[in-house]
Amino acid sequence: MASVVVEEMEPFPVDRDGRPWRGGDQRPEGGKEGCGDRFQKTVSRWMLPENSRDTYLQRTNCCPPPIFIILVSIGELAVFIYYAVQAPQDQWVTLDEGIWNSPMTYRADRRWEAWRFCSYMFVHAGVEHILGNLVMQLLLGIPLELVHKGFEVGMVYMAGVLAGSLASSIFDPHSALVGASGGVYALIGGYFMNAVVNFREMIPLLGVFRIVAILAIVGVDVGFAIYRRFLSDDTGLKVSFVAHIGGAVAGMSIGYVFFSAYNQKLLKDPRFWICIAGYIIFLIAAVLFNIFLSPAP
Repeated sequence: MASVVVEEMEPFPVDRDGRPWRGGDQRPEGGKEGCGDRFQKTVSRWMLPENSRDTYLQRTNCCPPPIFIILVSIGELAVFIYYAVQAPQDQWVTLDEGIWNSPMTYRADRRWEAWRFCSYMFVHAGVEHILGNLVMQLLLGIPLELVHKGFEVGMVYMAGVLAGSLASSIFDPHSALVGASGGVYALIGGYFMNAVVNFREMIPLLGVFRIVAILAIVGVDVGFAIYRRFLSDDTGLKVSFVAHIGGAVAGMSIGYVFFSAYNQKLLKDPRFWICIAGYIIFLIAAVLFNIFLSPAP
């Protein structure tokens, strides 16, 4: 009888009851697929190419939970409620003076207060503004964080927030900036690149739907932002739309590397270092522009 080298055999993953399970569509004998298992399968189909799904399903345990995107969303909602309560009741829909005078809003004439380049993400101009951002970042952020965990999603999100404000300070230097659109568009940009790069490995109709849906949402949102910036008759400070573009570019670079490299060591991937180097160069150039060249007061 041939001897078996135990060390060379791959261990069988087990389900919650200790029964062997190889993931994917195979269940342990007598096992039932629960609601959580179906949810994780759906997440894997939307977020991962086919050759990575079994590995994800074998390892997933929702621990840690998607805490980053949830905490950020709670913080943004809390700040909005704070300013809405301070404002007259009819300004719940569109806030005005309260947010423009907020120490968190990005303003060109106060850009020496460096925290504003990130803190503007917590301040929103109205119910429609915050609901749009919260819905998008929760729909994308929670599944992304289940797959890639909080550090990766947090890095992409904050990279988009910072890139959005710096891009606005360069290309639209006289405008104010509120809202989490930079971070949201970073998630969208990274997810879009993942959908494009892994298109052949996804279910074809699902891949087409994802790309078309992203383009439609972005087109409508950016179009509305451009309208508010250039064609709206609203008085007061003009809100920049450039953060959408800056966040999307950050997501399509850094987010692409993080979100398309599941279960891979990023430090050995040259794309990771190229994207990081490009982002750092942009940060340095933007900071120097704001210090020495910006036409803003």
